[in-house]
Amino acid sequence: MTTRDLLRALPVLAHDMPSFDPTGAPAEPTALFAEWLAEAVAAGVDEPHAMTVATVDADGAPDTRVLILKDLDAAGWHFATTSTSAKGRQIAGNPRVALGFHWREQGRQVRVRGTARPADPAVSRRDFLARPEGSRIATLAGRQSAVLADPAELDRELAEVRARLAADPGLVAEGHTVYSVTPASVEFWQADRERRHVRLRYRRAADGWSRELLWP
Repeated sequence: MTTRDLLRALPVLAHDMPSFDPTGAPAEPTALFAEWLAEAVAAGVDEPHAMTVATVDADGAPDTRVLILKDLDAAGWHFATTSTSAKGRQIAGNPRVALGFHWREQGRQVRVRGTARPADPAVSRRDFLARPEGSRIATLAGRQSAVLADPAELDRELAEVRARLAADPGLVAEGHTVYSVTPASVEFWQADRERRHVRLRYRRAADGWSRELLWP
């Protein structure tokens, strides 16, 4: 069997999915996102707070990776990373980003396009101190995305950082930064077995939010 045959044999949208009536959707997207997120958690969706974060580099080439949603409030969607990492540098050069959520078990996607801004340093500090020890150690080791010539070097660095953190539990990585994404548009996508997918897009306007349905 070729890869093409294997892929074409896989089922698509073969499970039960919730319905979505866009006529009853809230006037702004964060409220609807909060509803969908809560429903995903209640339905047992695996890691519903995982999202794809897309950025562009200095040459305009796109880049993606999966991060964890940290918070959602009036400022937007929040995630954390190291400001000196590849994505941190890309955001510094071009703050326009896109976020993608895929809740496969429910046939749902949410697409967010907007601008990422660093949060107050105090917010980033609190976020870092609330992270699991392993995450703090990895961040304090630094050099994310740099070339690793010898895995033994990583082991030595992690051991050194672990000892530093044990001596100073309040140690915070200098570049750890929480970013908030202020949305310009948010699309909610509900799959349908007959491909009559429901797509509702919010777009920011001068006086609030506009809503429109999209063809599947």
